[in-house]
Amino acid sequence: MIKGIIIIFILFFFQNIHASEIIGVPKIVDGDTINIKSYKIRLEGIDAPEMKQKCKKPYLQITFFNFQKDYYCGQISKKKLAEKIGNKQVKCILYGKDRYKRYLAKCLKGSINLNRWMVRNGYAVAYRRYSKLYILDENFAKEEKLGLWQGTFVKPEKWRKLN
Repeated sequence: MIKGIIIIFILFFFQNIHASEIIGVPKIVDGDTINIKSYKIRLEGIDAPEMKQKCKKPYLQITFFNFQKDYYCGQISKKKLAEKIGNKQVKCILYGKDRYKRYLAKCLKGSINLNRWMVRNGYAVAYRRYSKLYILDENFAKEEKLGLWQGTFVKPEKWRKLN
């Protein structure tokens, strides 16, 4: 009897240790949301453009004139995350849930922090309202004019409020 209780306790204890991680090949929903199995996961600390969001990027520059054209930056963000992951397994370390009941997580492909990669390459911004983790990565992308920072855009949080 006591042996059975100890075994149940050990199984429960080790099950809870691993419950803070979700591992699998994700379906990419958008630039900051993935699904693994039945779990909806929001990449914590970042904010990517919405799927219907348009941004502007330069297409022609003549001396002092810079011509820009619209593009769906949310679709590009999703595409870049999908390309980075490929059809590979990711491990997401859970930090809690958001108000939409999605898991908030840092997701890794091997040793690559995908949250950081998205911000550092300009496909998402640091979500300063909830985290200060990726501000330096955003500054790098901005200085190097990567991704969104090549042109002009409305930050995703503001775009959602306006639309």
